Amino acid sequence: MRIYLLRGLLSAFLLAPLRSWGLPSSPYPHKVKETIIPPRGWTNNGIPPADHKIILRIGLPQPNFHVLEKHLYEVSDPDHERYGDYLSKEETETLVAPHQSSIDAVDDWLGSYGIEETDLVRSSARDWVTITVPISLAEEMLGTKYNVWKHTSGDQMVRTTSYSLPENLHEHIDVVQPTTMFGRFKRDRSTIVWLDEEAEETVQKAQSLTTSVTDPSFGAVDAGCNTTITIKCLKQLYNAVNFHPKSAKNNSIGITGYLEEFANIQDLQSFYADQRPDALNSSFRFLSVKGGLDNQNLSDAGGEANLDVQFAFGLSFPTPGTFYSTAGRAPFIPDVNTPTDTNEPYTDWLEFVLNRTDTPLVISTSYGDDEQSVPKSFAIRACRGFAQLGLRGISLLFSSGDGGVGDNDPDPSTQQCFSNDGKNETKFIPSFPASCP
Repeated sequence: MRIYLLRGLLSAFLLAPLRSWGLPSSPYPHKVKETIIPPRGWTNNGIPPADHKIILRIGLPQPNFHVLEKHLYEVSDPDHERYGDYLSKEETETLVAPHQSSIDAVDDWLGSYGIEETDLVRSSARDWVTITVPISLAEEMLGTKYNVWKHTSGDQMVRTTSYSLPENLHEHIDVVQPTTMFGRFKRDRSTIVWLDEEAEETVQKAQSLTTSVTDPSFGAVDAGCNTTITIKCLKQLYNAVNFHPKSAKNNSIGITGYLEEFANIQDLQSFYADQRPDALNSSFRFLSVKGGLDNQNLSDAGGEANLDVQFAFGLSFPTPGTFYSTAGRAPFIPDVNTPTDTNEPYTDWLEFVLNRTDTPLVISTSYGDDEQSVPKSFAIRACRGFAQLGLRGISLLFSSGDGGVGDNDPDPSTQQCFSNDGKNETKFIPSFPASCP
């Protein structure tokens, strides 16, 4: 019995420091996993507080993703015999699950820093591990130094330009973020013009015209569509005037909202009264992601959220609609009131929907980043997450930007179509995630 007690005391002594963060790391030397040149427009603006908390997402390899990709192409091809033969959430997760050896290796590494199983948040497929740690511990684990970086716009975020992992972990970890990702998640909205009184009179006159433009392929389009777009205009332009959903109850549509953009129900009813009277008094399902709010104050209604919800649900009525409100925004200024870095909100949304089975069959997103601001390793993993949804029969639509292949700036002296790899080469800037294959 005495021997047992002594062993118990010794075990308690050895285990007690685990909760203090930062035990000796792996015996394997660190080796650089990823490094980037500081993106154009960003400057080092200092050191974050050592106790600043950061949420790290660790992506484990998906050795069978090539099988998932093969399935996805087959079920998406109308000419293939498996067209429409989608997989369930559970079946899809088996195709992205990591090897147990990768799970064990990452767990051992985290455990060496006192991070226990209860500190981990695992994805359903166990291919992602999320931890919240002080910046000082993240720096030790990743062999790096984080800084507060400031953009020319004034936005700030805590990032690094390089990070390392113990050499034995390189085959067991695809990506760790936020580290080298400097994306500025932003709205990709249509050009919205708020009319003054003179312009409003011009629009009203145009709408009152009886003349229409006729195309043999599409039929007549009201002349007023040259100055303002309505549901009727969109139906005419896309030759869908007489289209009515035949199986609305078996279909569904979702709209994503970010950056404190709120879809206002009162505004929606006003829109319906003006353009879709048969939809009056109908609404949508609201889902909160990571604490996203359902702010119904008219003064706080979001222009982007309202635009997306009103036209999407107005065009698709009576198909059931869902609006996702996701908390957080990528630019982040660390201070005492917001000590935790809650960035990359669309990855929060992706994790949320991958874990559910009641996801709408079509989901539209009007937000994105410049592709070149997204590290390739992270972009690949995000695209693979979208592919999982595709294999489950869910269609995802992402806006491709407001300026075509440019930046929508007509002034050559202020245009921003340059590479951020240190060469400052003039080039087209695609949007992400719209650029996912």
